[in-house]
Amino acid sequence: MIALIDYGSGNLRSAQKALLKVGADVRVVRRPEELAGARAVVLPGVGAFDDCLHALQQQEMLEAARGFIQTGRPFLGICVGYQALFDRSEEFNSCAAGMGVFHGSVVRFAEAPGLKIPQIGWNQLEMVQPDCPLYRGIPEGSYVYFVHSFFPQPVDPGIVATRTTYGQPFASSVWRDNVYATQFHPEKSQRVGLQLLQNFVTLAAAA
Repeated sequence: MIALIDYGSGNLRSAQKALLKVGADVRVVRRPEELAGARAVVLPGVGAFDDCLHALQQQEMLEAARGFIQTGRPFLGICVGYQALFDRSEEFNSCAAGMGVFHGSVVRFAEAPGLKIPQIGWNQLEMVQPDCPLYRGIPEGSYVYFVHSFFPQPVDPGIVATRTTYGQPFASSVWRDNVYATQFHPEKSQRVGLQLLQNFVTLAAAA
């Protein structure tokens, strides 16, 4: 079973439908005890960093998610669910502490002539860690779908799995041990996104 954390995120259903499409046994969870027996966890996200962290805290899911990561079973963060894994954010004078799974801050794209912020649409992946299990069968230069104005800047460059350029290069996904996270939305990225989710389901089955 893959646990999909529901903290009021707007893209919960699309993430659920995409996981079901690739054959996952998905359960939407809202309480820590519902993570019991999960082979993997997905933390999706749409919206603001602080809203995500506060909602997780209120549901007592923040420590539960950290605890699940420590079990070594696969964990996938998507968009704001990716950003939440870092220490802090500059978004809207954020004051919420992130999960601190990865060290670094979430920053806004720098203004540049002709650059529209937020980035909304398709952009390419440059494979930094081509051996990342999440990208098996996904070619270099594949397009995925983004909706964001902010992105994490990892302290450790060694966790960067893919890089994407939008005015400036940024870490579009990271990977360390059992934790995977993407700034883009695999559930909205058509064939490439479904392949990525299928790879995650395979990891969960082997956990």
